[in-house]
Amino acid sequence: MNFNIVKIAKAGHNIGMEPIRLPSDEEISAAYDQGKEAVIKLFHQTLGNLAERFQRLEDQIAKNSSNSGKPPSSDGMKKKTQSLRKPSGKKSGGQPGHKGHTLKAVAKPDQVEMHRVKECRHCQASLEEVIVQGHEKRQVFEVPLVRIQVTEHQAEIKECPSCHQKTTGEFPKAVTQPVQYGTGLKAQLVYFNQYQFVPLERTVEIMEALYGHTVSEASIVEAGAEVARQVEPINQAAKEELKVTAEPVRFDETGGRIAKKLWWLHVACTSLLTYLEAHEKRGRKALDHIGILPKRKGVAVHDGYRSYSQYEEAMHAFCNAHHLRELKFIQERYQQSWAFDMEKLLLEIKDAVEEAQPTADHLATPQIADFEARYDAIVIAGLQTNLLSEPAPPVPKKRGRQKQHPAKNLLDHFRTRKRGVLAFMYDFKVPFDNNQAERDLRMVKLKQKVSGCFRSLDGAEVFCQIRSYISTARKNGQQVLDVLEMALNGSPFVPPVLQARMSSPA
Repeated sequence: MNFNIVKIAKAGHNIGMEPIRLPSDEEISAAYDQGKEAVIKLFHQTLGNLAERFQRLEDQIAKNSSNSGKPPSSDGMKKKTQSLRKPSGKKSGGQPGHKGHTLKAVAKPDQVEMHRVKECRHCQASLEEVIVQGHEKRQVFEVPLVRIQVTEHQAEIKECPSCHQKTTGEFPKAVTQPVQYGTGLKAQLVYFNQYQFVPLERTVEIMEALYGHTVSEASIVEAGAEVARQVEPINQAAKEELKVTAEPVRFDETGGRIAKKLWWLHVACTSLLTYLEAHEKRGRKALDHIGILPKRKGVAVHDGYRSYSQYEEAMHAFCNAHHLRELKFIQERYQQSWAFDMEKLLLEIKDAVEEAQPTADHLATPQIADFEARYDAIVIAGLQTNLLSEPAPPVPKKRGRQKQHPAKNLLDHFRTRKRGVLAFMYDFKVPFDNNQAERDLRMVKLKQKVSGCFRSLDGAEVFCQIRSYISTARKNGQQVLDVLEMALNGSPFVPPVLQARMSSPA
């Protein structure tokens, strides 16, 4: 028994629990001297603490990416999680009416290679003088052999016969060094390293394999730093726009290692803009430093992390994908019927909003009233299920708020934050979930999966600048290589939503 208790204590310590405190010999003796009732009370008190700890440990083990906010990478190879997505009933592959993308012949090929007939295939008679009746055509799409092309720029030097001063011709704006790479090649270096997450060493190998030319790792790093410098004004304009835009702004954050320390990469985004920034803190200190959420008076969509909700001037909308995962956890662990009912209701409201959206911008008032009444009834039923019994006095007395049942915590959230949970029902511009922010952060996690960490803060900041710019450009229908080359040429892509802001004087 003592051995098992030690194992429980160690497991609890690994997830941040305080060590188990068992009654001392003196406390046991004192209870024994006080009589039967004191011994029973001490026994139940000790057993109750152990039972609560077992429950918390089992809940912790039962959590995965499908029923909590844990990332999929934490599931491991042995856990098999169940997606929240429901089967669509459609077969895999292209659906009826889908426009295919079959390789098609072109009207004017770049070159024509003629295969002449010299003799009959059957009797070997000569056919060289026979008139051609027609041609059978087949086209092959191929990449030509590419090699680095070196262009030498020569600026004339002339001496003026009048004043005897020398004048040198002007080089193109992008030609600044005696020997350098062009913007097209540098854009490809940044494309492979920062967009496709190819490590420096392998990017060097790709350049050598494709073009027969060896590029140094330092050249790749400098190309990325140059893009980051050029696009910083675009990202700063996006940051200012996110403070005031009428479109709901999504917020999220994820942890990552920078210079061997845990930092946090924060995102604020809309359907057309993305802004990423790294900070050593996760909560309010980081949000104040970034400065977007403190200035917002419009809708802010997030996962309910308490630091976001401290900004009272913003209108908060909560991610219902997180709610569905938490409801699934309550269903799996405690089989409480209200959790099934709330999941069904949220998805029913979502379907009603999607059905109404093509022709309306809000639900009918009676329909809203019905959904609200059902929502309130489910919360009340859940609270009745989770009435708290009088807790036994803790030994020793603990400071702070008493820990609640996970179901009670979720019900309190639904009760006190109803407006934010149902924000997508009241305003069709508000999304049901916060998936846009999670998609914009997914590339950060992929970068870390490939590289492990950022070796320096400078490298993380360059990554945030470039990824913010690329993500914004892609949301506006631009090709990544094109916008990278535009940035290296000194004229980065400016999305239409920022053009007025960028053209106005500071």
